[in-house]
Amino acid sequence: MKYDFSGWATRNDLKCGDGRIIRKDAFKDNDGQIVPLVWNHQHNDPLNVLGHALLENRNEGVYAYCSFNDTDNGQEAKKIVQHGDIMSLSIYANKLTQNGADVIHGAIREVSLVLAGANPGAFIDAVLEHKDTEGEAMIYSCGEAPTLAHSEDSEEEGEEEMGNDEEMSLDEVRDIYEGLDDRQKAAVNRLLGEALEDMDYDDDDEDDEDDEYDEDEDENMKHNVFDNDTRQNDYLSHADMQAIFKNAQRTGSLKEAILDYTDGYGVELMHSTMSGDTENDHAPGYGPTFGIQNIDYLFPDYKNLENVPTFIQRNMDWVSVVMNGVHHTPFSRIKSRFANITAEEARALGYLKGKMKKEEVFTLLKRTTDPQTIYKKQKMDRDDIIDITDFDVVAWIRKEMRMMLDEEIARAILIGDGRLTSSDDHISADHIRPIASDVDLFTIKKHLAANATTKQMINEIIRSRKDYKGSGNPIFFTTEDVLTDMLLLEDDIGHTLYKTEAELATKLRVSKIVTVEVMENQQINGEDLIGVIVNLSDYTVGADKGGQINTFDDFDIDYNQQKYLMETRISGALIKPYSAIVVTKAAASSSEEESSGN
Repeated sequence: MKYDFSGWATRNDLKCGDGRIIRKDAFKDNDGQIVPLVWNHQHNDPLNVLGHALLENRNEGVYAYCSFNDTDNGQEAKKIVQHGDIMSLSIYANKLTQNGADVIHGAIREVSLVLAGANPGAFIDAVLEHKDTEGEAMIYSCGEAPTLAHSEDSEEEGEEEMGNDEEMSLDEVRDIYEGLDDRQKAAVNRLLGEALEDMDYDDDDEDDEDDEYDEDEDENMKHNVFDNDTRQNDYLSHADMQAIFKNAQRTGSLKEAILDYTDGYGVELMHSTMSGDTENDHAPGYGPTFGIQNIDYLFPDYKNLENVPTFIQRNMDWVSVVMNGVHHTPFSRIKSRFANITAEEARALGYLKGKMKKEEVFTLLKRTTDPQTIYKKQKMDRDDIIDITDFDVVAWIRKEMRMMLDEEIARAILIGDGRLTSSDDHISADHIRPIASDVDLFTIKKHLAANATTKQMINEIIRSRKDYKGSGNPIFFTTEDVLTDMLLLEDDIGHTLYKTEAELATKLRVSKIVTVEVMENQQINGEDLIGVIVNLSDYTVGADKGGQINTFDDFDIDYNQQKYLMETRISGALIKPYSAIVVTKAAASSSEEESSGN
């Protein structure tokens, strides 16, 4: 196979510059295909095509064998690569299938030489010089890094060298090392730095020239490859490291080789305090014990089950019921006018001849409601927004803001703000009028005794419907505790009275039952709130043009902060008299609570 250089077009399980992570076999369909070799992903000029690349799908990623063409640009690029000026590769792929940030399928269209690649594992690892005489040849073994063999060696000798477990090339070590993450590299650096310093190259059987060569090789391994010259107290002997690298050559995983080697001899993770020969056999029961401190540095990093953090929140199902159920108007200043013709004076009268006819008398009523602004505000440092690459943090924040704004509006409509009226953050009950505490003209008050049982509660709710003047069949908003007590009711022989919520709703003469978490432990005028019965079409929410929910963002140049605002300016009120029922129960004393039952 004739080619000018080879390297990793892309590597698996590494986070790329755009936040994507390419997973194993994502580009397996490209195995054996030839694609263009391009300069820096420039597709607008045929002169940017420098040659082609033969792709090979491997367990670690996609490997590319690249050949330059005879164009001027191709030959210039060849010189740049041979000189070592460009060492990074990059791919252009489309038809991507993603699971969050994970790329699980796609099609590679070209491989590019680039100044800096997006994938940290995509690099050139072998460059060949084709000469008139066969000075060098590339021997490639599937699953391992390429190594160079000189032509004066026979083919059989070359194969023997590749199969020799006692030797491992620097390229092979580098390939294994680059597959580790930062924590794993730090641990290996520490171990190898100590092991290399413990190596003794002063062998009496070797001449001075060989000693000098070995010392140079030791220095390169420590400083150039692993950049580690810090001596540590923990160590593995030279023989240990040889055994580990031999195993790594076989398995292709340095991490697994270290774990297999230590676990095979039942070694504890501890610091060796024994002195003596470290070159001994480490069979059980022989010689000093040894171990690897902080071996967890070699373990894989923890992975998120979900790309976006999950909100810990209250049950929000009821919010959509309220927000979608109310009546909306395109104006915010709401006026309601009524003529009360229920009084005795408004009745029609009988007439007796000779008597004077009387005029009827009825009362006019009026109520107005003004709007108030409700908002959510957030800000973030721009540096943090840029650094968070796993997910769209701005979209995540906006989702939280809208969710909490809707909940606050629904709470104000149903039971009120709950904050002190003296608080600057209080939503005024004169602007968004709570159904649960509205005046008697609009909300019917039903009071239960502190010792009322659940059966009595159901009966009183049914009886209160005679005063209801609202639209259609209302909804019963209550708490989980109240609903549970009602569903657990049994007859005298232990049969459940209401098998489903629908059966209970029919009994209560409501369309459905909706539980509201924020209603728990709420009181209205000193009494425990049991529930609110209302048809939300009788409640009007008004907003002028521009007063609907809007989102704004601004950038603070002085503090390098991005600010976000979500707000609305609305009013809300019941517009039909006697259109809601609120059920409360007198607060029980401690003794009554202990003796209460159904």
